[in-house]
Amino acid sequence: MRNLVVIILISFFVLLNSNSTLAFDFAPEVGDIAPDFHLEGFNKYIKTKTVWELNDFKGKWLVIYFYPKDFTAGCTLEAKGFSELKNDFSKYNTEVVGISADNQDSHESFCSEKSINYTLLSDPEGFISDKYGSWIPPFSDRNTFLISPDGIISYRWISVIPINHAKEVLNVLKKKL
Repeated sequence: MRNLVVIILISFFVLLNSNSTLAFDFAPEVGDIAPDFHLEGFNKYIKTKTVWELNDFKGKWLVIYFYPKDFTAGCTLEAKGFSELKNDFSKYNTEVVGISADNQDSHESFCSEKSINYTLLSDPEGFISDKYGSWIPPFSDRNTFLISPDGIISYRWISVIPINHAKEVLNVLKKKL
């Protein structure tokens, strides 16, 4: 009995202290076909469009990043990072899309107040976030996916730290080209 308790405790501590590469996740892997989506959203430069699909970005590189909530500190930092580098991403035929559970009104306010210059999509029930292994109800987890022009997951970042994340994504994109 004592040995069993020791084994359980050791196993618990090993799992608790293991690095994130040993953690199990449900996100699509590099080389997988990117899960399709059909979501309402907001882009202040395309006011007539209200629904976006993965197919809208065919032939371009696509950065999809999932984030918890508009107007929070980390999410604002991450969103502004992508906004500041939008022209650099455009040079590489790349679009950026943010996805959270927030509604379009929240996205519109967030884009206006924080000068976000790309599309934000609403996934209030987390259906698409879940397909990308990024749903921890009631929010999206902070994961990012680089999708190739032919719709394949080319790179992924799981449990992102928002500071300098956009620069990291841009650097990986440059290496892929």
